Amino acid sequence: MSVSHALLGLLEPAPMHGYTLRRRYDDWFGGGRAIASAQVYSSLRRLARSDWVELAGVEAGGGPERRVYRVTGPGVAELERWLAEPLVPDVRASRQELFAKVVVATLTRRRPREVLDQQRHQHLARMRQLRELRQSPEVLTQLDADFEMFHLEADLRWIDAAEARGTRLAARLEGAGDDQIS
Repeated sequence: MSVSHALLGLLEPAPMHGYTLRRRYDDWFGGGRAIASAQVYSSLRRLARSDWVELAGVEAGGGPERRVYRVTGPGVAELERWLAEPLVPDVRASRQELFAKVVVATLTRRRPREVLDQQRHQHLARMRQLRELRQSPEVLTQLDADFEMFHLEADLRWIDAAEARGTRLAARLEGAGDDQIS
């Protein structure tokens, strides 16, 4: 996720200082994991260097002065560009390790089915947790849980397919040298 673009989106409706920005980020995007204040401020510095945000003023308070930031015209243009750009699906990046475990288990004549069964168990346990989260009255929690749930369902379908194909891969390994498998 692009923290910088999320910050631009939070700043577009109204200028705000870093503390409020961090709190709003956590409310909307944190998912139970708070963003570090240092990350917010370093992102704001980068956004300012790119001319996407600017200092709108300084507020005096009970503690240190608070710098108030606002989005610039180029910042709005960048936000619009980012929103219009679809993501390139990249499921291989996050799933590559499980794929590698199945292949290595097969190549080393271990039991890839055990790897798949353990992963299936982990997926199902997480899905039970997500079913509870989907009952939350908070629509952001529901939306986040749906996203993860649907991806886990797809993973489970792959696990079932890998189990079926694993038998063919193992048979092929028995009939050919390790470097002959394709």
